[in-house]
Amino acid sequence: QAQLVESGGGLVQAGGSLRLSCAASSNMFRSFAMGWYRQAPGQARDFVARISSGGSTNYADSVKGRFTISRDNAKNTVYLQMNSLKPEDTGAYYCQASSISAFIWWGQGTQVTVSS
Repeated sequence: QAQLVESGGGLVQAGGSLRLSCAASSNMFRSFAMGWYRQAPGQARDFVARISSGGSTNYADSVKGRFTISRDNAKNTVYLQMNSLKPEDTGAYYCQASSISAFIWWGQGTQVTVSS
């Protein structure tokens, strides 16, 4: 199965930018759909963005126009570029991989904190 490791989180001021990375240790990475989810303290884990194995993307309404998901199959890595960050974007961000047979793997998360 895939092992997913997130990085790139940190503390940033409102209006700033961060780029999250998710590195996958799997020789089948190029066949996986990849996604990002986030969870604020005391809240449910919510969908943020998804990219298919073919490169098509979907975004939550709350981040559309500000966040961009991309993938580099040569590096087995998916990215989340986050611009114009708001305090409401604060939370733990989790990487998800989905196989064509619907198996799902999760990373351990990376913390993003946006100050006002």
